[in-house]
Amino acid sequence: MSFDVAVAGSGPNGLVAAVTLAAAGRRVLLLEAAESFGGALRSAELTLPGRVHDVGAAVLAMALLSPAYRDLGLTFADHPAPQTGHPAPQAGHPTPQAGHPTPQAGDPTLLTGDRARPADVVFAHPPVAAAHPLDDRPAVLVHRDAGRTAEGLGRDAAAWRVSVGAAARAGRPLAETLLAPLGWPKAPLAAARFGLFGALPATVLGRAVFRTTEGRALLAGMAAHSVLDLRAPITSGYGMLLAASAHLVGWPLVRGGSQVLADALVARLRALGGEAVTGHRVRDVRELDAPVRILDVTPRQFLSMAELPPGYRDRLRRYRYGPGVFKLDWALDGPVPWRDPQVARAGTVHLGGTMEEIVLSEAETAAGRHSPRPYVLVVQPYAADATRGGHTLWAYCHVPNGSTADMTAAVEAQIERFAPGFRDRVLARHAMTTADLERFNPNLVGGDIGGGAGSLGQFVRRPVWSPAPWRTPLPGVYLCSAATPPGGGTHGMGGYQAARLALRDHP
Repeated sequence: MSFDVAVAGSGPNGLVAAVTLAAAGRRVLLLEAAESFGGALRSAELTLPGRVHDVGAAVLAMALLSPAYRDLGLTFADHPAPQTGHPAPQAGHPTPQAGHPTPQAGDPTLLTGDRARPADVVFAHPPVAAAHPLDDRPAVLVHRDAGRTAEGLGRDAAAWRVSVGAAARAGRPLAETLLAPLGWPKAPLAAARFGLFGALPATVLGRAVFRTTEGRALLAGMAAHSVLDLRAPITSGYGMLLAASAHLVGWPLVRGGSQVLADALVARLRALGGEAVTGHRVRDVRELDAPVRILDVTPRQFLSMAELPPGYRDRLRRYRYGPGVFKLDWALDGPVPWRDPQVARAGTVHLGGTMEEIVLSEAETAAGRHSPRPYVLVVQPYAADATRGGHTLWAYCHVPNGSTADMTAAVEAQIERFAPGFRDRVLARHAMTTADLERFNPNLVGGDIGGGAGSLGQFVRRPVWSPAPWRTPLPGVYLCSAATPPGGGTHGMGGYQAARLALRDHP
């Protein structure tokens, strides 16, 4: 069988590109080197049998916010937040396989014609989107409701409303403008207002606008998702967009594991007549026998896959990767014993203390050092999803790119700091160094989960400066990984933009 399009790599961008092109009537072949599809959207039993862990991405707000998923033909549904922060698997239900939850009574369904059918993907929402514990005072909570979040910040309520709240009020048009930075803005005035704050370093915005320890800490915890020194430009923008997404769409997990979303996209591709194959690594772009070839790879892999013009090759070689992460997963015998019980209701928890502490930790990482008290990003799947086989926990901290350090003790010390007795709950743990992450997914170069540094210089110059950076000098060859605009995340926008450009070039 001949194909119109061959896609190498099945991360969120490769999957979105493949489905978009198949929906446009193209015959698509998707090739994946690993034994399962998904790239960062994979789930597995990392600790104990029956315990489902997200190996890569876990909280998928960007997938709900992204226009890339809008026309893919999938059905999404929301699973309401559980009444308690400690749901457990119900007696009598069989243990789900990794990435494939067992259907249970009450699962969301969608009406299709005259009959109901289960949704392809169910997003499970925790009672609280995110929490930021502090040592000597109650934790700061981020709710779906922006006003309720602002009220919890006391004297910084107005600061939250004028920064994050304004971004949330601008709604999807602003979010879609920021997720398509090279396109015509859908919300130019809102984008200009956002830029007044968003262009600033998080340290500047935190000290100029926020007055309380709580407000500044919350902003720093959000901005630290950028994996940048928080004294650098645009770190405020990263934090504000992420926080606003919690108010717009929530910070949900996929019920049953992120693998469910990847599997649903593959099923949609096949339903459209496409073919998807695992266990096939593409080492040379010439292996792809199709007029259009789309590569979900970063510059380092592309350089080894193709003979490129010298000028373009040299520009790719100047592409910079950011810090890596050290990731941990635990199987627990019960919920994390947070000192502040409100934290148990949150799907995501930012650990690092005050803004000053988080700034110092991220500055250490940016300088190539390991922070003794790292900023730790924690996800509690059980706060939203009872299909994971028990209480599982997911976390990472930032480390220098290519680090070989074992940060288990430092990460667990940060959790113990806010949850005394945590280690007593651990039944099993699974650690991944930067090298383990790169073996899991070669796009995670040196453990960089963002596909390249997200600094101002590379925000749109990904991987080279061009009005259409997805197009390469090779005829019919396009890049679509997180190394293309708008960068890292599960939004699939790199794949969406590459597919649309390919359709214009090859009508």
